[in-house]
Amino acid sequence: MLTEITGLPDHIFGVRATGEVTSDDIKSVLLTGLQRTARRFKEIRYLLVLETDVKNFTAGAWAQDIKAGLQNFSKWKKIAVVSAEKGVEWFTDVFTIATPGQSKGFKPEEIEDAKAWLNAED
Repeated sequence: MLTEITGLPDHIFGVRATGEVTSDDIKSVLLTGLQRTARRFKEIRYLLVLETDVKNFTAGAWAQDIKAGLQNFSKWKKIAVVSAEKGVEWFTDVFTIATPGQSKGFKPEEIEDAKAWLNAED
């Protein structure tokens, strides 16, 4: 399930992933929020807090996630992924090479650092 994270600065869109994540979650929460943020700010600063294993994303969710990334490709400014899975953190750090923006992985205890990094102008 995806839920929007509240209490973030307006220009940062964030979601929390728990349990199984489906294509409907991606469509109704992620795509909607990314489109709203891109329209309003002309860029996307995105916080993803993974409180579930990436294996809990259905195939349909992965397809919709790729679609979301491509639809907003030129608008990505910063992507912060918070996860206890070391592989996810490493992948996120390397992902910067493939996207126009920056991406960075954080451990769960570094969530405030992730929010500060997203908010910083650099």
